[in-house]
Amino acid sequence: MGDSNYSKAYIQALIDELKTSKIYTDLQCAAQVDLAKPTLRLSELKKGVLNGLVNSGWDRKLRNAIYRFLQTNPKLQAPTPPPEHLKEPLVYLRKAQQSWEKRILKSLNSMCTELNIPLARKRPEKDQKEWAQKWTELGIDGPVRIEKTEPKDASEKDLSQIRPVYAPKDFLEVIIGLQNPNYHGSDTPGFYHLWGIVQVPLKVKDIDELRLQYSDMSINQCQSGIDDAQDIPSELFEQERVKLGKKVISANHGPLAQEFSKKGCPTSMRATLWCQILAIEVDEIDILYYEQLKTNVLQHELLVDSLLYKDVKLTATNDDQYFVFEDFLYQVLLPFSRDTHVLKHFDYNSASPPKSYIRGRLGMEEFAVNYPPNGVIPFHGFAMYVAPMCFLFKETITLYYVFREMYIRYFFRLHSISSHPQGIVGLSLLFESLLQTHEPDLFFHLKSVGCHPLKVAFKWLVRAFSGYLSSDQVLLLWDRILAYNSMEILAVLAVAIFSFRKTNLMKVQSYNAAEAVLADLTTLQVIPLIQLSLFSK
Repeated sequence: MGDSNYSKAYIQALIDELKTSKIYTDLQCAAQVDLAKPTLRLSELKKGVLNGLVNSGWDRKLRNAIYRFLQTNPKLQAPTPPPEHLKEPLVYLRKAQQSWEKRILKSLNSMCTELNIPLARKRPEKDQKEWAQKWTELGIDGPVRIEKTEPKDASEKDLSQIRPVYAPKDFLEVIIGLQNPNYHGSDTPGFYHLWGIVQVPLKVKDIDELRLQYSDMSINQCQSGIDDAQDIPSELFEQERVKLGKKVISANHGPLAQEFSKKGCPTSMRATLWCQILAIEVDEIDILYYEQLKTNVLQHELLVDSLLYKDVKLTATNDDQYFVFEDFLYQVLLPFSRDTHVLKHFDYNSASPPKSYIRGRLGMEEFAVNYPPNGVIPFHGFAMYVAPMCFLFKETITLYYVFREMYIRYFFRLHSISSHPQGIVGLSLLFESLLQTHEPDLFFHLKSVGCHPLKVAFKWLVRAFSGYLSSDQVLLLWDRILAYNSMEILAVLAVAIFSFRKTNLMKVQSYNAAEAVLADLTTLQVIPLIQLSLFSK
């Protein structure tokens, strides 16, 4: 395809995407309003409408929408065929993902059978009213009754009977077992397989490529989260940073907010900057949509509700930083499980939404439905994708849409098998390659005492460090994920932590001892660690 033809096809694809979006309808309505103005001359119709749209801020909204489409939709990005050595893994990784999906669904169905409970049921009218009344206090009782008395029926489950469908360590076992039977190590330059436990021939970035990518984080660049600390005079950095941030926010342009955030977001501006980067502007339609999701929660009970409830109890409720947000988490996670908009991420994901069948119609495809409706079966720790964001947003609805966008743009890659460089397989491989290249003595020592580094770091990567770092450090880390539109920084930080604790790790003689050294990360400052890992000699 020639450049001119490609350009036309590219533009047409973008137009087609815009036509299916809400902004297209809103733009038409705004144009009609300008068209109806009595001051508009017929001879200057087109120019007048365009000027009216620009003056009312619609040019910015449209640019932000296009920017969002380009960020999240691979169909609108230039097609770059994978290298020869990546073509084969695409096939067997997809098969591995399909096998993993079947295993998860089998685990879910087994739980239904063992506990004699349905995947979904309609709530009685009385329960619906009770749910509506206690919506902002779901932590009191939650989706399951947890009294020690005998349940009245099978739907009133004892919380102890509900178990997570899978945990990160189960997922790691699958990734360790991935292997391309047609692969020969010499075929792939840059693939480090000597000591690592991930044996997938994917090309990952080296330290020089990462230094170039994250150059705005270099040691000679001032950063939010370091140079605005309390013991540093505010006039040296913070005041200028906030002043510039206000200008960026007033421009209301996603790419500008993204560029500014490469050096971190000032705490007071983080929520607004994230919304601009993610192109989120909550309006009446969004509010109505959330209310419909809430109604779906009130009307129908899903087994997934109990999984989410148990997950919040096991993670956020047991965390001194997040337990106060328990009700908030339910108000986000339960509607999320019903949100079919989330299914769009399967368009650019190697995974497929799990299917269930209407009772009595097993195996009949015309009676198959996505279960849960959003296609996401939560794992142990899923709630921690939401927890840090609770510090940013007072309104549940804004929190909901920010989390949803973060999930369909980034987090889904952390628990699905693919060859994407920012998928969990690629991040695991990047972590191993960086660590054994730059800390070979540490890597070899840990391996020799039966502690493969990835077995410790994997849980950090899957949860994007949420629940392991202090909440302010998680947010500083996620600033950079949004700013650089990349999760590779997770692997860089994991390597930096091992380097930082190297002295003690070199003394351990067992897996448990190594895990103990790395058990508490809450005192770490992530930005200096990343800077030292990337830019120090």
